[in-house]
Amino acid sequence: MERYRVLIKPSAVKEIEAIQRKKDRQFIAQKIKQLSIDPRPHGYQKLSGHDRSRIRQGQYRIIYSIEDNDLVVYVVKVDYRKDIYR
Repeated sequence: MERYRVLIKPSAVKEIEAIQRKKDRQFIAQKIKQLSIDPRPHGYQKLSGHDRSRIRQGQYRIIYSIEDNDLVVYVVKVDYRKDIYR
């Protein structure tokens, strides 16, 4: 099984940096890193109406798209669970 390349949108990087707790940032970074091995981990959900998926990390959600042909995972948004879908 080949690894996927993980690309993070610059605005998503800013959203991660804006998270106050260092532990939360570390857990999110680890979860994103794991997407290179398995872009569809246990608990992921396909978002209806979009070609995107989401995974949970504590109170935060990571929204990303998967391009299987190019083996790329593109992280689009990271935010608190209440604010992510607005």
